[in-house]
Amino acid sequence: MDTESSQGHRERLRKKYLQNGIGALHDYEQLELLLTFVIPRKDVKPIAKNLLKTFKSFSRVFDASLEDLRGVDGIGENTAVLIKLVKDSCGKYLEDKTLCSDVVTNPSSVIDFVRMSLGGLKNETFMIIYLNVKNHVIDYETSSGTVDYAAVYPRNIIQGALRRNATAVILVHNHPSGHCDPSKEDLTLTATVKSACKTISINLLDHIIVGKSGYISMAEKNLIN
Repeated sequence: MDTESSQGHRERLRKKYLQNGIGALHDYEQLELLLTFVIPRKDVKPIAKNLLKTFKSFSRVFDASLEDLRGVDGIGENTAVLIKLVKDSCGKYLEDKTLCSDVVTNPSSVIDFVRMSLGGLKNETFMIIYLNVKNHVIDYETSSGTVDYAAVYPRNIIQGALRRNATAVILVHNHPSGHCDPSKEDLTLTATVKSACKTISINLLDHIIVGKSGYISMAEKNLIN
């Protein structure tokens, strides 16, 4: 595609988005439109399709590391940084919506945030979300582990809650395998943390497990007694 044809195609793609929204674009077209802002005067459709072919899905393109992105033909440093910036900006947006939100009346805000933050990670990562007496999120912290294990200690959760004057916590961790069903170890940890929190009147509201394609809430499954 020559430069003039490429510019015309870019403009048609941009108008399609502006007039009909993101849902009117195929996955490769969404990537293609994004790439037009960082790769000038070039047909970027083959690069967009190559990204999807390499990483197998739209979400996995944004979950990919900078190193893996730079390994794709046509993707330079600036383009790789832009893709990661989009993912991180979405995470920041969801974080801002989650902080100070009431997780009882608006649980979806927490689910969206933790799925964005942990769902695509290659190593198991644990997150503790701290809440105040109104069940508003006041803070969170994470700790990373290996591909199938992340250490978490009830005493650290208690100490973190006391430092923040939290009255409730939510546990979150990811399963890099993609399967969200809680393991025996997950259930045991949940019971141990709940028991420890109860001694100082801190409520364990939920333990959420996230994966690439979904999540499980132990509270919804009545697995927190």
